[in-house]
Amino acid sequence: MAKTDPKAVQDLTSVVQTPLQQIFRMVVAISGWFAGQLPLVIYSVVQTPLQQMQDKFQTMSDQIIGRIDDTSSRIDDLEKNITDLMTQAGVEELDGENKIPTTQKS
Repeated sequence: MAKTDPKAVQDLTSVVQTPLQQIFRMVVAISGWFAGQLPLVIYSVVQTPLQQMQDKFQTMSDQIIGRIDDTSSRIDDLEKNITDLMTQAGVEELDGENKIPTTQKS
């Protein structure tokens, strides 16, 4: 076997290490930059779908509240109509479910 000159190995190592170290430093710097930019990238990617979901949720919420208001108005109208009919029929509402026409009262 041929003997390897330690000086030649050291020179070769320094020649190879320097570019590798520079590449490593560049990779570290680039990955640091990307790590710093990552929240912005994620935000920009996620922002539009989240805004769309928020808009849809708000629209649905407004529709539900509108329907509840409509239903409430209809119930109020129905109660008023029932009260009017009871008055016309001469029925008074007592403490329970017992209804006695006013003409049958003694």
